Amino acid sequence: MTEPSIFTRILTGEIPSEILAQTDNVFVIRDIAPKAPVHLLVIPKTPRYRDVVELAAGDPALLAEVVSVANKAAAEHARGDFRLVFNTGAGAGQTIYHVHAHVLAGDLDEASLGA
Repeated sequence: MTEPSIFTRILTGEIPSEILAQTDNVFVIRDIAPKAPVHLLVIPKTPRYRDVVELAAGDPALLAEVVSVANKAAAEHARGDFRLVFNTGAGAGQTIYHVHAHVLAGDLDEASLGA
């Protein structure tokens, strides 16, 4: 059995974090190593999907909910303009294999978006 991801541990309260918003299926937190003035993570509560490709194939409705929640979080925290990034695989900068979306807004430094 694999160990729970950091996101699962945050969701269960094992690791403290401020949950900014949530639905029955998704939650939003701030990134602890921000790459932009606003850097939020939108995370499905299920650890079933490692990356966005698996999520799209396995549960398109949940992927749509991730995007919808990202849009709402950006409206609340970034006046609506945002970049939505999914890193897929180590070569693309993915370090946590529990699918999640990065909501980036504000003055974005193009060189720093590799995480």
